[in-house]
Amino acid sequence: MKILVPVKRVVDYNVKVRVKSDGSGVETNGVKMSMNPFDEIAVEEAVRLKEKGVATEVVAVSLGIAACSETIRTALAMGADRGILVETDADLQPLAVAKMLAAITKKEAPGLIIMGKQAIDDDMNATGQMLAALLGWSQGTFASKVVIEADRAVVTREVDGGLETVALTLPAIITADLRLNEPRYASLPNIMKARKKTIDTMKPADLGVDPAPRLTVVSVAEPPKRLAGVKVKSVAELVEKLRLEAKVI
Repeated sequence: MKILVPVKRVVDYNVKVRVKSDGSGVETNGVKMSMNPFDEIAVEEAVRLKEKGVATEVVAVSLGIAACSETIRTALAMGADRGILVETDADLQPLAVAKMLAAITKKEAPGLIIMGKQAIDDDMNATGQMLAALLGWSQGTFASKVVIEADRAVVTREVDGGLETVALTLPAIITADLRLNEPRYASLPNIMKARKKTIDTMKPADLGVDPAPRLTVVSVAEPPKRLAGVKVKSVAELVEKLRLEAKVI
């Protein structure tokens, strides 16, 4: 079975995000970028399934500028077999990403797609669900455990009420949650080997997809700064301040 794993290049989670001076978006020039953490978890799960003999090939896919190839190289160093880069300068939104992934899926014919539940840059949590709808595949979102049994995947999902277990008929889409696994660090030998692995490059037009944005961002602004706390001398004063000054959101 082949597993397809989409990986996204985002601002590193350790970096404090800054808004551009013109309010048009987030500043990325000169900022450290890395693979979306949830996508790292997805890559790790795919590689583990390959190590167990469940999967025969893991293909990492990224969409965006040429620098996204480095994100693919990270996945290859973790254990993916080859990569696909859809190169474009367009501001990609979830629907366009889902359409391009659907086109790649039809070409590659994987038995399973594992992807991060969301990207930490926009927190949209939409691409996996849109892709499932476009392909007509079953989906298991927010996965904290995955077991492959013959022609089905048993997925434990994290939901508001606790855990939910669903059985999906393959092919299917699984979106990885935080507790699915702990991604491995790529060793130096594997990093060197990754540089020799194949990355196929294509354009959105090759997939018959128009990546033009359908939504317009009016403005981006930082949240208001939090006001300093105030000490009170008594419970009575606290109650009075809560009654008169506290705002219900």
